[in-house]
Amino acid sequence: MESVKVVSYGIGVIGRRLARHLLTKKGVEIVGAIDINPAIVGKDLGEVLGVDKLGVVISNDTDEVLSTTKPDIVCHTTMSYLRQTYDQFTQILKHGVNIVSTCEELAYPTATEEGGEYAKKLDKLAKESGGTLLGTGINPGFLMDTLPIFLTGVCTRVDDIYITRQMDAATRRVPFQKKIGAGLSVTEFKDKIATHEITGHVGLEQSIQMIADAVGWELDEIKVDQVQPVVLEKDVASDAIEVPKGHNAGSMQMAYGMKGGEALITMDFKAYIGAPEEFDSVTIRGEPPINEKTSPCVHGDFGTIAITANMIPQVINSGPGFKTMVDLPPPHATSAHMRKYIK
Repeated sequence: MESVKVVSYGIGVIGRRLARHLLTKKGVEIVGAIDINPAIVGKDLGEVLGVDKLGVVISNDTDEVLSTTKPDIVCHTTMSYLRQTYDQFTQILKHGVNIVSTCEELAYPTATEEGGEYAKKLDKLAKESGGTLLGTGINPGFLMDTLPIFLTGVCTRVDDIYITRQMDAATRRVPFQKKIGAGLSVTEFKDKIATHEITGHVGLEQSIQMIADAVGWELDEIKVDQVQPVVLEKDVASDAIEVPKGHNAGSMQMAYGMKGGEALITMDFKAYIGAPEEFDSVTIRGEPPINEKTSPCVHGDFGTIAITANMIPQVINSGPGFKTMVDLPPPHATSAHMRKYIK
């Protein structure tokens, strides 16, 4: 049975983990790799992944890679914002190649006016070239949007939805711990937030709009609160970062989908070293009420890798154009030969 030909675009931390995962899947062949990091361009992908050589040389020439390998799909893992990735997507789509991307804003671009304009252009180009484009990931892409939407399927009435994700950052990568400002003083944390040296979670707006559109709620506004520090009354630490009492252990952020002065959708996101419990929860007030909780929470890196890989057949099977997770069949594990899932 013919394998699905994949090009890995972005060989950073997530890109490497995704590529290593794809190497374990039946019916998947990585035929190309793209990155701009001069430290790895020209090297064999296997060498960078820490496995045997694959005969796939990492290149910074996207057009050459796509022209010579003619892949079925590009697995794209570079940056979070559409203004950063738009040109990358257009270059790929001009080759008529499908894309599944972890770009957070791509999960549901119409949450913002700027994102909606990008989405229109990408949809037009994709339809003209015959490619399909999907943004997904663990969050946005699943935990705080696709999963709650799926759970509303057993409700005759939905009044409001409250979604929580709480993580102990000590169990995550050191770059993630630094991204949330763990170990900084509160003043240092606020200064770095003000200068955008560190940011909050990207995707809360997108997740809220995806849910609202799916259940048919016309929101008055989406409110995303400023990122706040998490300050504990005790010393905590990860293997890499010590957080003295009174210093910042991580970050928390709230976001709301508002209608008539009330929050129909609430997002509650917390990630900090020393969290007493890790969990994901969806509480739907309606008929019947739904109280779903996953404890410990789904690991972000593994979840992102899995859903990106598992959506490959869904993207290939879809008609051309820009798609979101609500446009495609629900995700599921692809344990058999990948080609088996493709029509």
